[in-house]
Order: sequence, then structure tokens, then C-alpha cells
Amino acid sequence: MRRKVCGEYISASNLALLERLEIGDAWRAEAGPEIRRVGLFSGDASVEASMPGVTSRPAAGGGFGRALGRDILDSLLLDAARSAGAEVFQPCRAAAIERDGACQAVRIQTGAGNSRDETKILRAPVIVAAHGSWEPGELPSQLEKKSHPSDLLGFKAHFTGSTLPPDLMPLLTFPGGYGGMVLADHGRLSISCCIRRDVLARLRASHAREHGGRVSAAETVEHHLRTTCRGALDALEEARLEGPWLAAGPIRPGIRAGYERDIFRVGNVAGESHPIIAEGISMALQSGWLLALELGAAKGGQTGREAAGRRYEAAWRGLFSTRILAAEAIARIALGHGGAAMMRTVVRNFPQALTLGARLSGKTRAVPGFG
Repeated sequence: MRRKVCGEYISASNLALLERLEIGDAWRAEAGPEIRRVGLFSGDASVEASMPGVTSRPAAGGGFGRALGRDILDSLLLDAARSAGAEVFQPCRAAAIERDGACQAVRIQTGAGNSRDETKILRAPVIVAAHGSWEPGELPSQLEKKSHPSDLLGFKAHFTGSTLPPDLMPLLTFPGGYGGMVLADHGRLSISCCIRRDVLARLRASHAREHGGRVSAAETVEHHLRTTCRGALDALEEARLEGPWLAAGPIRPGIRAGYERDIFRVGNVAGESHPIIAEGISMALQSGWLLALELGAAKGGQTGREAAGRRYEAAWRGLFSTRILAAEAIARIALGHGGAAMMRTVVRNFPQALTLGARLSGKTRAVPGFG
């Protein structure tokens, strides 16, 4: 499976769901250390506080969250789906969806979209879009692509040899953006961040003038992190980049229709929080579970699907709306003029604000059916 721009942290609220998906043991064997502390690295400030754990019945998955690279996690999930009876088509992409009587026809295609690609038509009464919000294409479930100077572009890299404490996951703030870092599998430090498009353009131009030539966006982002965030510099001082930086975006925070034009949506295409709260994977896994519950209880036909769609949207908002609003508020502060300085002042005097923020982001909220 390919690497993806993703923070890679999975909160403890997902542990029971991973067990239900029959990948709990494999996840524990592969994932990084338990994350028991949350922090803030901003300017010269480094503040830490306790991460709220999930204290529940063993069957509900108590404990602390951990991080696992998407190249490993996605393979575990794909293998579980195949073992459960799903037919897997890879490497393929969905190229078109059209109504075909009582079903919908999905045209899947190999390759990059040229005349030599092989195509196949799949037909089903229920279509679930789980392609994320960044995926390019012309599917009816995909989001409109527009560029704005204020867009947040995502970057991600792995490093080895980091000095970040293994049980700490800090939030990083820096001029024009925010990010996070966490120890994942095999000792890899996973660092991910978002930066405004216009800020990145100015930094690249300045960096190019200083170095007498063109510099990549990734080089610019890493240099910006190291020079404006002391905690990030310290953690990366002896670290080595493993593989290339990845980029994606822009991110599109907000709540979308969970059911529209006879297509169900899960993951980021259903709704996306600012990644400042590190809940992207949790929301993707949990929204898929919510939809499975509703489809399992749905009556047949169009009317049954529409009723399931309404119930799914209501359940989705009930589980995720608070964390999306919390993420929006925190991101606005971090990105606003003087906001990062205010955050530093607050957490220096009240470190428990970090623990509270972790709770508001949904890291201890039980998934329906596992409470």
C-alpha cells in the first residue's frame, strides 16, 4: 500500500473497533508506543500534560492510543476485508458512476487514464464513497476543486533517530501553519503539518533567493519548522529523513452530505476536521462503522436507502460535530494573528488545557455499539 499524508495516530476510542475488524492483535504488534502525554511545541515553548486514557470495560477497549504508518494500517484493513469475503480490485480507480436501473454501475480502471487501460463495470444497489477529500476526478461524490491563497496544504514525512520522548504527541505551531509529531512503528517519527498556500509561496521565494536557486516546497516546510519551532528542532536535530516528504491538499474542513444522489460517504469526503486534533483516521474508521450499522438495519429499495441515509447523517453529526467545531476553534487560534502566542501563555499557566483539548477532540468518546 502507498504512503499517504496522514498523522497516523489512532486514538484509544478505536481499540474495540479494531478488535471487531479482527486486526487488533496485528495492530498492537506493529504500532508504536502508547501515547500517554500530549504537548505543545510553539516558538521556544515546550509544554506537556497527561493524555486522557479510555477507562472502560476490557471488551470496550480501554487504554491509550498509538500510531501506525498508513502503509501498514491500510494493508491490515485490506487483508481483513479480503478475508471477510470482499473482492479486491487493485491497482484500480473508480472512473465513473452511472445509474443502471435499480443499481448503479461503477466503471473501474487500471493505470493513469489512457487508451491502454483495462476497464471493468461493477454493479451494486449501494455505493459507498471512501476516496477522501483530496482525490482528483469527476465522480459525483467528489468535491469541487478550487484554489485559494488561504488554503492549507498538507505535508508529511518519516524520520529515524528522533529524540522525541516515545510517549509524547505534541502539537506544533509555527507562522502560517500547525502540525504534529508522534513515534509510530519501527521507531519511525511521523511528522505531519499544514501550511497556508500564500505563506508557503512567500517562504519558497525567500528561501530560493537565499540559496540562489529553486527549492522544493518540502525543503521549505522542513526549514521553516526547524527555524521557528524549538521543540521540532530539538526532536529532529539528530534524526534522518526516511524516504521523501509527501504533499497533498488543500484540506477541506467541514461537514458534507453523508448520503446524496444515492451515494453514501464515509471518511473525509463525508466530513473533515482540521488535522490539528489528530482525529482523521478515527473519524474515517468510525464513520465506516456507523454506516455499516445503518445499512445492516436498512430495508430494501430506494426508500430504505434514503431512510438509512438520514439515520446515518444524524448519527454522524452526533458523534463528530463537536470535534469538528473544536478543531475549527483551535485551528483559528493557531493560525490567527497573535494566536500562537496566546496558546503558549494559556498552556504555560494551565497545562491541563491540553488534556481538555484532547477530550474535546473525541479521544475518549466511545463508538456506538461499544460503550
